[in-house]
Amino acid sequence: MKIFKYFFEFIVIISLFSIFKIIGLNNASALGGMLARFVGPLFRSKKIIKENIKTGLGTIDKKKESEIILSMWSNIGRTFAEYIFLKEFKLNRTKFSHMKINGVKYLEEIKKNNEAVIFYSAHLANFELMAMELNKSGIKCAAIYRPLNNYFLNPIMEYLRIKYICPNQIPKGRMGMREIIDKVKNGYSIALMVDQRVSEGPRTLFFNKPAHTTTIPAQIALKYDCKLVPVSLKRKEGPNFEMTIHQPYKIEKTGNDKEDAKNITLKVNKLIEKMILNNPKQWIWTHNRWK
Repeated sequence: MKIFKYFFEFIVIISLFSIFKIIGLNNASALGGMLARFVGPLFRSKKIIKENIKTGLGTIDKKKESEIILSMWSNIGRTFAEYIFLKEFKLNRTKFSHMKINGVKYLEEIKKNNEAVIFYSAHLANFELMAMELNKSGIKCAAIYRPLNNYFLNPIMEYLRIKYICPNQIPKGRMGMREIIDKVKNGYSIALMVDQRVSEGPRTLFFNKPAHTTTIPAQIALKYDCKLVPVSLKRKEGPNFEMTIHQPYKIEKTGNDKEDAKNITLKVNKLIEKMILNNPKQWIWTHNRWK
């Protein structure tokens, strides 16, 4: 039955992409946001979303909770619609300057020193633009991605990512780890999202609750002495964004790699928490992060 489900999803998404392309970026982004506000709640558990918000933000009033949920869906829908315009983002063909970058000096230092670093962020705003902007800035990098379950859509998404986001794409998983190591050895920086649950990761506190968390930043930093670079993204208005490159930092080694990895990963989670707290309406609260 999955083949029929995936093929139906494929037809629907390709049809929407065709409509989005016809009406242009600004209208498509707005339409995608509007559609997601209505359709999104039909496919995701409201209970999980509300439980996640309570874990992350504590007890908040219903009005604020509703605003966060609706804004989240709107951002997800806008991001989905913007995939078909990745070429325009890449070539700066949008009518307005779609990206303001703060912390450019840190990127210049990384390039000047020819450093391999670990850029990490969360699924905020249009998260796909992080690796794109790093690549456009002249950073020699590779991006880690999670392949789609839908085998009709995944080749299209991989094509878009390789052609317009970052030519060096590494799928998550054990095989991907080998590619990551090879890239770092060859002077490539790594860009990845660290906020989703991973089955193989240890439980690390995230909003004071244990959650399976990737240790890739910690492993690479410990083995190759790479600096870690937090990156935050914010949607300003429509398809316009602000990306902040935060100050790179070196990890502290004690000689106990297991404890060091735990502490590094905890610090990563703490910085991601701050990003989410500063922009709760644009984080994806739908994942069962604390399962």
